[in-house]
Amino acid sequence: MKPTFLEAFDFFTGVPDSQLKALTSFLFDRYGISSQHVIAANEGNAVALAAGYHLATGKVPVVYLQNSGLGNIINPVASLLHQKVYGIPCLFIVGWRGEPGVHDEPQHIFQGERTLELLEQMQIPAFVIGQHTTEAEVRSKLGEYREVFHKGGQAAFVVRKNALEYTQQTAFSSHGIMRREEILSHILDAADENDLFVATTGMASRELFELREARGQGHARDFLTVGSMGHCSSIALGIALQKPDRRVWCIDGDGSTLMHMGALAVIGANAPKRFIHIAINNGAHESVGGMPTVAGSCNLSEIAKACGYPQVACAVDFDALDDALRCLKQSEMLSFLEVKAATGTRKDLGRPTTSPIENKRSFMDFLSRPV
Repeated sequence: MKPTFLEAFDFFTGVPDSQLKALTSFLFDRYGISSQHVIAANEGNAVALAAGYHLATGKVPVVYLQNSGLGNIINPVASLLHQKVYGIPCLFIVGWRGEPGVHDEPQHIFQGERTLELLEQMQIPAFVIGQHTTEAEVRSKLGEYREVFHKGGQAAFVVRKNALEYTQQTAFSSHGIMRREEILSHILDAADENDLFVATTGMASRELFELREARGQGHARDFLTVGSMGHCSSIALGIALQKPDRRVWCIDGDGSTLMHMGALAVIGANAPKRFIHIAINNGAHESVGGMPTVAGSCNLSEIAKACGYPQVACAVDFDALDDALRCLKQSEMLSFLEVKAATGTRKDLGRPTTSPIENKRSFMDFLSRPV
């Protein structure tokens, strides 16, 4: 089914999700990035944007998100939108990862089991859209939702895998010349054997895993953050504060850095000396379909500097990357490196063959060994 049932709405905001790629392609084809379509830094940010739209227009906004983002919307839904507070209507479009009975990655299993329950707890009525759901059924449900919206309530469509389709696929690309996997390879070349790595969710963790496999190095020194987007830098900070004798490399992405950017200020204030925070910036949410982020127009290294990182750098080619890695490593102080990257991932990229629990245990065992 095509997302044309949303034609009656004229404001959309959210965080891209691979399961909702047909929806975001439809929105880009119709609105691009504009005052009618805003890609948010995180899902709570999207809810607040939607509230502002309603206050300015009196109309009903649409917020799209993966179900993993439900946690980010609980506070603004409960303390801003809810009928007992401001009574701001909103339609949520939720991609259902980890649906029971459908194979998915470990980080989606528990979220998937509790998706409908979470919406019910937030008093958000939900209708599930599957491959055989008709547009007439969805439009009929929208008719029922209009009464909910009129009373200042919220409602949701929960979208199963492959339930939406849109033939016009929008492609985005950055102006970078270095691919992320090549960048990671250069970082590994610069690191010492006792250094620790914390990698963000998505392609970065998958590529780091496969690079270690190809090098025969094992995976014990790497913590692969397979979920909780935006939190890898805080995980790395927690490790660095307790293990000041170990160098910690945090491998972040632009979408992840943007999602919880306040972490930069906390890291800057604590300033662990052997912490190297690297943001690979390709200006895209590549792990969930390649939709753009606003990082393409940001200077992340200058933001880090303003947050208290004493040493910052930006690299746009391999010579600059290698020079920066060498300098940051030698400085022995908190550092931030923004690496301008190209979009694109090789088609045969696999996924980690170890479970998150196995990753945790081997990483903690490596941490417990004397340097």
